[in-house]
Amino acid sequence: MIDLLSRWREGLSKTGRVAFGRLASLLGATEITRETWDDLEALLIQADLGIETTQDVIASLQDVVRERGLTRANDLRTALRTALRTRLDNPPPLDFSACPNVILLVGVNGSGKTTTAAKLAARFLNQGKTVLFGAADTFRAAAVDQLQIWAERLNVPVVAGAPGSDPGAVAFNTVQSALARHVDIVLIDTAGRLQTRYNLMEELRKVHRVVGKALPGAPHHVWLVLDATTGQNALEQARKFKEAVHVTGIILAKLDTSARGGMAFAIQRELGIPILFAGLGEKPDDLTPFDPDAFVDGVLS
Repeated sequence: MIDLLSRWREGLSKTGRVAFGRLASLLGATEITRETWDDLEALLIQADLGIETTQDVIASLQDVVRERGLTRANDLRTALRTALRTRLDNPPPLDFSACPNVILLVGVNGSGKTTTAAKLAARFLNQGKTVLFGAADTFRAAAVDQLQIWAERLNVPVVAGAPGSDPGAVAFNTVQSALARHVDIVLIDTAGRLQTRYNLMEELRKVHRVVGKALPGAPHHVWLVLDATTGQNALEQARKFKEAVHVTGIILAKLDTSARGGMAFAIQRELGIPILFAGLGEKPDDLTPFDPDAFVDGVLS
C-alpha cells in the first residue's frame, strides 16, 4: 500500500509541482480576501480543471467559509481537498463475466493505445486470464508491428490483417478466433483518429457494429485512452468518442509526464465517464486502477 501511494505521488509530481505548486504560498496564514478567491480561481484554471469545474469548486469553498466562519486562508486546505475529492467518482467494479470479454480501445493518434493494450494484457495475464490481441489499426503499419512485438514479449496471440485492410474485418476475425480458442479477454487496438474527422469516426462506429455481429453483446467495454498531457483538449476528444461509440471508461495515459492532471475533474463533471486506470510510468505494472484519494493527495502533496 505504501509503495502504491508513493507511486501515485511520484507519478503526479509534475502536476503537483507545476499546477498546484503555488498553493502553499496562496493558502498561508493570511486573511481570506477577494484576492484569495481570484488567485485560487486562476490557479485551478491553470491546473486544467476547466472554467465550469473551477467555478463550482470555488462556490463550494465559499459556502464552507460562510458556514464555518473561516477567516484564514490556510483553513481552506482541508476544504479544498474535500471539494476536489467529491468531484471524482470511485471506479465501478468491472464485469468480466462474459467469455470472451471483448474490450475495444479507442482514442486519437498518439494517445498511447497500443502500449496501454500491452499493459492491460500484462495485468490480465497476472490475474490468470488468457488474452488475445486484435490489431485493428490497419492504417498505420507500425502499430501492427508494435503490437506484435508486445505479443511476443507477453506470449499473447494476435490477429492482424494486411496493411490498409478493413479494420472491421480484423475485429470480426479477432472475436471469431477468441470464440474458437475459448479466450477470456480480447483487446482490440483500433486506429488513432481525430475526433473531428467524420469519416474516421464513422469507420470506428462500423468496427463497433461488426464486433457486435461477431458476438452479440460485444464489445463489453469501450475504453477511451486519453493522453493526459493534452489537458482540456482531452475533454472534447472524450465527448466526441462518447457520442460515436458509447465509451464506458477512460484510461489516463502518460499521467506521470503531464502537468495537466487536473483535467480529470473536468472529465468527471462534464461527461460522467468513469476513469478506470491511470498510467504512472512506462513499465507494464505502472498501469494502475484509478484511485481518487491517491490522485487528490498526489496533486496536492
